[in-house]
Amino acid sequence: MHRQENGVACCAGKGPGYKSPEDAVRNGPRETILYVTCANPDPETGKPDYLATVDVDPSSDTFCQIIHRLLMPSAGDELHHSGWDACSSCHSDSTVARTKLILPALGSSRIYVIDTSAKLKAPKIHKVVEAKDYGSSLDMSAPHTSHCLGSREVMVSTIGNSNGDAQGGFLLLDGTTFEVKSRWQSNDVKLPFGYDFWYQPRHNVMVSTEWGSPNVLKTGFNPDDVSKGLYGTHLNIWNWKEKTLRKRIDMGEEGIMPLEVRFMHNPDSSVGFVGCALSSNIFRIFKNEVDEWDVEKVIDVPSKKVEGWALPDMPGIITDILISMDDRYLYASNWIHGDLRQYDVSDTAHPKLTGQVFIGGSIVSDGAVKVVEDRELDEQPPPRYIQGTRIDAGPQMLQLSLDGKRLYVTTSLYSPWDRQFYPDLIKNGAKLVQLDVDVENGGMKINEDFLVDFGKDADGPMLAHEMRYPGGDCTSEIFV
Repeated sequence: MHRQENGVACCAGKGPGYKSPEDAVRNGPRETILYVTCANPDPETGKPDYLATVDVDPSSDTFCQIIHRLLMPSAGDELHHSGWDACSSCHSDSTVARTKLILPALGSSRIYVIDTSAKLKAPKIHKVVEAKDYGSSLDMSAPHTSHCLGSREVMVSTIGNSNGDAQGGFLLLDGTTFEVKSRWQSNDVKLPFGYDFWYQPRHNVMVSTEWGSPNVLKTGFNPDDVSKGLYGTHLNIWNWKEKTLRKRIDMGEEGIMPLEVRFMHNPDSSVGFVGCALSSNIFRIFKNEVDEWDVEKVIDVPSKKVEGWALPDMPGIITDILISMDDRYLYASNWIHGDLRQYDVSDTAHPKLTGQVFIGGSIVSDGAVKVVEDRELDEQPPPRYIQGTRIDAGPQMLQLSLDGKRLYVTTSLYSPWDRQFYPDLIKNGAKLVQLDVDVENGGMKINEDFLVDFGKDADGPMLAHEMRYPGGDCTSEIFV
């Protein structure tokens, strides 16, 4: 027996989400809508960002259409990531429901709380946590990742101090009233950098990552800033129960800009992965022979020697990674090279490349960049068109169906960097595409019947970023 949670099935008599990853794969419904954060590439126009509701139900008359836009009250938010007030970490508590989507805004430092309970396809703003509600008192800004904690609390990572300089932290919100409570960390550690985080309670661990200073990021990417130490290279290992920093692991030049971190969905697993954007490597996180947390590089995307680009060596720029709910496949997006990769991680220490698809990017054959040395390809890939529409940028944010068969991809990273690396993205808007996945043998192919073009907005192009399913997905659900 199943009841409806936010319009999707979940187990009767239980809280939100699923009792296990296996339950999600077997009993999770097919996704019918996506919530997509969308930023206005030119806030000076006064046009605000919005949360788009996208119809992804093939049987619907509005398939592949934006069926609702929830406009934010002010311009300049830079909506980026999102998370829920409750997820599978609360599954054992039948008094908890998943009804609020949390939208941190990198640009304004606001945190929007969106109510999805009354109208699933037309959510509304429930509350706004303003920057002044926590910025000065807790010395924080630029909120990024949000997760529910299974304790009727929501935690949001921050990447700046109140002046917008680099500083990592974690903001704790009451999961019912969404009032600011405090910092999460008990020893008041202020990290040099912040970004993403994931916790694995059965191993009493949380791992957080590092990007850069908000004041630096918003001016675009300058290679000189790397040598100046303005971008992170560390993984931060936390004692989950005590909320204290255990140690920082420096990955050095092989691990510049560690962004998205994902643990295996199996709550007994002590293995995770982190994608390091600028170095274009993926590190495995694990417990070593003396039961200490450690890392090792397991995936290396080689740079390409090029002409006509910002640097003579072009990195792939791994901007997102995702692990399938059954823990078999890891997906990684190379935003600059333009390819999306699928790895079999059944043996987590030795990932095997099982699929690769090019979706736009900077090395397309009719572009300005000439590849003069490539360790992987014999020729530059052709430009990607879907339904006659050119994909201007490479693959960026990822979301996967619970059964692993459909992979959704958006193309916008962050508006200042979009403008720098893909100016046509600013002019033409981001795209949402979908790939069909062979879950048995590995491999992917683009679904030519699916395209959502955010360049066709009546008020001008928009930059689509993170995607969420109402009932939970492969990057929102944590199992305890």
